[in-house]
Amino acid sequence: MSNKDEKPEEQKESQSTWKDFVYNPRTGEFIGRTASSWALIFLFYLVFYGFLAGMFSLTMWVMLQTLDDHTPRYRDRVSNPGLVIRPKSLDIMFNRSDPLNYRQYVQHLQSFLQKYNDTVQEKNELCAVGEYYDQEGEEVKKVCQFKGSLLRQCSGVDDANFGYAEGKPCVLVKMNRIIGLKPRGDPQINCTVKGDRALQMDYFPNDRRFDKMYFPYYGKKAHENYVQPVVAVKLLLTKEDYNTELTVECKVEGCDLRNNDERDKFLGRVTFRVKVTE
Repeated sequence: MSNKDEKPEEQKESQSTWKDFVYNPRTGEFIGRTASSWALIFLFYLVFYGFLAGMFSLTMWVMLQTLDDHTPRYRDRVSNPGLVIRPKSLDIMFNRSDPLNYRQYVQHLQSFLQKYNDTVQEKNELCAVGEYYDQEGEEVKKVCQFKGSLLRQCSGVDDANFGYAEGKPCVLVKMNRIIGLKPRGDPQINCTVKGDRALQMDYFPNDRRFDKMYFPYYGKKAHENYVQPVVAVKLLLTKEDYNTELTVECKVEGCDLRNNDERDKFLGRVTFRVKVTE
């Protein structure tokens, strides 16, 4: 009986101890500390984190003073550009007798060439051929004209289907943009078919060059309306070439840009496959 009588007393004592820990009215302590002790702790952490925030803000401000609005200070991208094609597909395969089958390629080319419209490009500068267009010190950089009509049969003006309806598709080749790039020599595009098969091709412009006047590029912010030079390649497939998958490789040649790095197969070159059926 005595043990049973003691249990309620122990429970009351336990509850009283817990309540005193949360708040002790005799000492004025809250969770084991007085109000002044808690105030000192909060003040310490307030000063500590305020100091860290101030140091971080100062560091960020100093770093921002060293940045250029137009050119990244540190660039880990390669100094040599890669090649890409339009339409944006490395497998160009279609039935020339079915417009729906190649419509995606045609629409992509039409969309890409909108900014190369002659009317739009006439607002840009008529630059000197064969000379770099240096614009150091100018806040807003001017843009050299590249009219879509230079692509002739691949411009979409005379042939809205870019040769896909006749089984002789056009492919546009361009270099990736690299800020400050000035290729030495005359960069030009040369395309070949891998294997023993030969294939005739037409290039537009005829010289296949990326003229120096389109270099250097000063970045998206400064060169807002910049358009890259492109070379159009018209693949002159014959009936003997139909129903056969052809692998075409295009390289940039005639300059100091690299095109034979086995670790990066898109550095200065691009490879794509073409297959036309009737």
